[in-house]
Amino acid sequence: MLKIGLIREGKIPGDSRVALTPAQCKWLQKNFKDMQVMVQASNNRCFSDKEYQLAGISVQEDISGCDILFGIKEVPVELLIAGKTYFFFSHTKKLQPYNQELFKAIIDKKITLIDYECLEHEDGTRIIGFGFFAGIVGAHNGMMAYGERTNEFRLQRVHSVNSFQKLIHTYFGLKLPNIKIAVTGNGRVAHGVLEIMNLLDVREVEPEDYLIKEFSYPVYVHLKAGDLYAHKKDSSYKREDFHQNPGDYTNKFKNYLSQTDILMNGVYWEKNIPRLFEWNDIKQKDFRIKTIADITDDAYGSVPCNLGDSTIADPVYGIDKNTFKKTLPYQPGSIDIMAVANLPNELPRDASRYFGEQLIKFVLDDLRKGGSKTIDNASLVINGKINEPYAYMKDYAAL
Repeated sequence: MLKIGLIREGKIPGDSRVALTPAQCKWLQKNFKDMQVMVQASNNRCFSDKEYQLAGISVQEDISGCDILFGIKEVPVELLIAGKTYFFFSHTKKLQPYNQELFKAIIDKKITLIDYECLEHEDGTRIIGFGFFAGIVGAHNGMMAYGERTNEFRLQRVHSVNSFQKLIHTYFGLKLPNIKIAVTGNGRVAHGVLEIMNLLDVREVEPEDYLIKEFSYPVYVHLKAGDLYAHKKDSSYKREDFHQNPGDYTNKFKNYLSQTDILMNGVYWEKNIPRLFEWNDIKQKDFRIKTIADITDDAYGSVPCNLGDSTIADPVYGIDKNTFKKTLPYQPGSIDIMAVANLPNELPRDASRYFGEQLIKFVLDDLRKGGSKTIDNASLVINGKINEPYAYMKDYAAL
């Protein structure tokens, strides 16, 4: 019998998302007699303990008897159970300094850590994540911020409704001004952004038209990697070469700075990948962007004026275009930045359902059968030892 436990989120600020909903847990136990699901009691989940109990799932405080523990955000060091197998977003793969102690503790406690972020199909595409709903909430918040700045329209907060379906209803009758929106990226985040663009009746146009025309209706351009990056020698773009040698490429987004009112950023970024623009570009007279929804949210990353996370409660801050210092939002001479790390938590029930579906389709059956290459490749640490594909993390762990 494989015993799976859903742990209580311990990171502060709290997160209400779950890896599996009550209905999904019920389905698993009905269809797989060799699997049992337990839930650690919590007052903070988007699905209550009672909802799990009504679905026939055991809710208890002690889940140390489970074989595999599923969470969402990083587990505080003091809550880690030695010798267990964990699934959660560890935010250690990029050697993030703020989670170095967590990574050391995982090794010391001889834990196996499987990071959702590292679960990939054979072609390198991520299997599981909350990116689609991050894109939905981030795009809505970006549009909301632009409306607040310009006073041309109003959108209510996402968390004021409790479902994506109800959010859609808030768009009825909304007429947007003739704005131009740049959407970057081609993953789940970008797909979520495009969903909102379509719901708001923002029309897609080709890059060449976007760069030379103004329109009598709101438009967006969708810029994928091939539209954004060019090799310094011959202006070509080859995906595999770009990911191996990002420093050999330049970013073409500067061509769009004078033509864009709102930037919806969904590109993946690491330190060697060229930024969309630089600080000095912001000072140029033709820098048109007023609102940036940095949905992938890398501080000082692809969007250099992302000075760190905002919060769901207070999602937007300003950046003075001359001093580059943080200001209140919607001020003259500033750009508004929306950079919230846990955007899907504004629609936690919808986001959790989507996440659990991917987990069931692509991961749980492999776990029942004893594992797979996909799971092995996503295991940063196995029984307290750094897995070979992540040998570069040894210095990070101070071994």
